[in-house]
Amino acid sequence: MKKELLLVAAAFFLMSVTAITGVHAFDENAKTVTISKYESDVTGDGIQENIQLKGVPYEDDESYLKEIYIDISTTDEKQYKIPLESGSKASLKLVDLNHDGVKDIFSNVLTGGSGGISLNYLYTLKDFTKQELVVPEPLDIASTFENGYKAKITIGQTGKTYMFDLKDRKKYYKKLGLYYKGRLNEPTELTVNSFQSLKPVKLETGELALKGVQRITGIANADTIAFVESTWKYGDSKWNLNTTSVHTSQKSK
Repeated sequence: MKKELLLVAAAFFLMSVTAITGVHAFDENAKTVTISKYESDVTGDGIQENIQLKGVPYEDDESYLKEIYIDISTTDEKQYKIPLESGSKASLKLVDLNHDGVKDIFSNVLTGGSGGISLNYLYTLKDFTKQELVVPEPLDIASTFENGYKAKITIGQTGKTYMFDLKDRKKYYKKLGLYYKGRLNEPTELTVNSFQSLKPVKLETGELALKGVQRITGIANADTIAFVESTWKYGDSKWNLNTTSVHTSQKSK
């Protein structure tokens, strides 16, 4: 009986080793694609480094990247790897956003899906020290539907309030039970999304800043009510709000 148990245990052990070996083999042979590559000085030593944005797509859906990372090689053969979240698309820009004279590494990852949220990353490699820098937080926006087929948003950072006339959606809202004879059936908030885009821009002063766009939606993701844009300048080791603007349709890029 003991001999039979030992044989069974040995068989399970061999199966486990085989499975583990197979997993490692799969990881080593995973298809890696280079999304973009640059040569630029990101350490401040006056010598260009090799910077590559790479991804590993799913085998059954190559339109989505299960792994995304930034690979940096220096002339003294040092290697730096910056892992990012998975997503449908990724981009990389090298810009001096903290104004220290050395280009920073700014990257976006689009999560995909109907929401279209952007994950944003900012790193510096100045003096060969990898450090993650903060990016601006989305605006704090309070929002509600109002009687009379209207909506209201208030931006916390500025205190400004904006009203929207939604009478063109009257039939849609009545059918879904949001309104009855022009009055709300119950208090209902809008959905304030995170940044759908955040990208470096040059201000009229010539300074580099970040511009973010947040989408405000109603009772469904397709029910877009407004786009709120904000620009942010870096100073005193933090991001400072520069301007805000609100639009009922997305402005051309």
